[in-house]
Formats: sequence, structure tokens, C-alpha cells
Amino acid sequence: MTASAPPADYEELIRLIHDRFDGMSKTYQQIAEYLTQNPNEVAVLSVNASAAQCGIHASSFVRFAQALGYSGFKDLQTLFQRRLSTAAPGFEARKKALEGDLRQHGGTAPDALHDLVLRDIASLQDLLDRTDPEAMTRAAEMIDSARTVYLIGQLRSEPVVVLLRYILTMLGKPCVLLDAAGGLATHVARNMSEADLLIAVAFRFYANEVVNVVQETAGKGIPVIAISDSTLSPLNKPATLLFAVPEHDYTFSRSLAAPMCLAQALMVAVAARSQPGAELPRIPTVTTR
Repeated sequence: MTASAPPADYEELIRLIHDRFDGMSKTYQQIAEYLTQNPNEVAVLSVNASAAQCGIHASSFVRFAQALGYSGFKDLQTLFQRRLSTAAPGFEARKKALEGDLRQHGGTAPDALHDLVLRDIASLQDLLDRTDPEAMTRAAEMIDSARTVYLIGQLRSEPVVVLLRYILTMLGKPCVLLDAAGGLATHVARNMSEADLLIAVAFRFYANEVVNVVQETAGKGIPVIAISDSTLSPLNKPATLLFAVPEHDYTFSRSLAAPMCLAQALMVAVAARSQPGAELPRIPTVTTR
């Protein structure tokens, strides 16, 4: 992995990482995933702090940057700092806030709550910064026009598709949850036609069946909307539309606040299309007081 001239801006760097990702070593792939998922943290943390979050020695980060043509990691980091200062005025203030907020707290319940809430706030802000409004509109159109919406998500991604099934059902939209019960998810997925749509959710470490279903479905020309943690996700290439929801590191588990928020926003957009003239889109209630 060599480069004669290093990328001059953040967007060019990300394109180069995508182009070379499949040929990288596992360590370099892990670094690439960290860089693409955590651009704000890369901008404000030292190379040692970033390396510690990945469980990789800092020298590997330096060699990764040099392999892309930079003299060292600081040169690569400059691109992330420039991106952050351009996207968010008051860079120095935000830098200090992030540096303080990302410090680890103790193991008590109040400290854990404080840490989780701060990280969720950061994830939700990233979601706002990264999500393309045109992609949201296109996704709502795809969902609304599909004959039947199929949903698949396993492991910790399952709550997201369960929420989608609930809202779609209440909106009167035919949907099928491809759950793992009975080992039939892959076989049920093969009933889809080009008039249908698959929504797939998967985060590291990606459930094999979800990846396989997405690849097989896309191979038949059936549209796929994917929600994942990175544009380096195995769902990216086969998906018609990918929403990348970067995850912040957690000491115990990873939060679903951002992907749940994205799922709800998509459903609001779908409800607005199916309820023309309504001041605010709503879903029916199933209980009364």
C-alpha cells in the first residue's frame, strides 16, 4: 500500500481509503474503519489516544499515514481538523469540549449514565452532520412505493428492524420481518420480487446471514436500503442506498440511539407521504385510556 502523493483534502482521503480497503492488512482495515467512523475524534485526539481506542499501537497509525504518502500521522490529522473547523464554527471551543467529554469516567451508575448520554449526544450530532436530506427523501419514496417491505437485522441490530416493523404495520404498509426463527430468513427472502424492497440493518460485527441476504437480494435487482456503521461496511456495495451511522466507542456496549433516531425519521417521512394534507403525520394508537 503506497501512495506517490497524499490526498489534499478529507473527501479525497476517504475515497482513497475506500479504493484500497480490500487490499489492506487487517490492522490497516481496523485503522481505516476508525478514521471513517470517528472523524471528529480523529481531529481532536492525539495519535496515542486514537490508537488506545482501537487497541492498536500508535506506530501502526503513523505507518498507515506514511503508506498514504504523508510524512506522519499529524499531516493526515490536519485534513480531519480542517473538515471539523469548516463544518462547525468555533473549532477550538468544540475541540476542548470533545476532549473533556471523551475522558473515561468511573464505574459508578451516575458516571456510566453521564458517559453514555454524552456519547449519544455526539452520535446524534454526527447523524445530523452526515445524513443527506436528499437520501432521506429518496428512501421515503422507495419505502412508500414498494409493494412489500422486507426487514432484516440480527444481533443488536434487531431492535431497529422491530421498530420499523411496528411503525410500518401501524401505517398499513405490508411488511415482513426476516427473523432468525426456524432458520427460514434466507428462504423467505427469496420470495421477494423487484416490486418489493429490503431494509437491512447491520453493525460490526456484521451478522453473516444479513450480509448474505443483502448480497443475494441486490443480485436479483431488488432495491436495498441499508443502515450500517460505515461506508466500509459489507452492505455498502450491494445496497441501493446506504445510511452510515458511525458509532462512538463504549466501554460496555454500543448505543442504538442514532440508528433508532434515523429509523424513526424515515418513518415520519413515509407517514407524511401516506397522509397528504395532514398537519403532522401520525400513527394510529392501539390502546385507549
